[in-house]
Amino acid sequence: MSEIFIALLVGSVTGIVFTLLKLPLPAPPVLSGVVGIFGVYMGSVIVNFFK
Repeated sequence: MSEIFIALLVGSVTGIVFTLLKLPLPAPPVLSGVVGIFGVYMGSVIVNFFK
């Protein structure tokens, strides 16, 4: 659970810094991009499950 909290904290700080510096966010700008990243992760989990 602490890994999730740390990831959320680091992501939030990154978003704040990038926005203050008026840089584009280093993340997919639309929901489909986020879902694609989740799909890559799930594919990895599935392969590791069947190994």
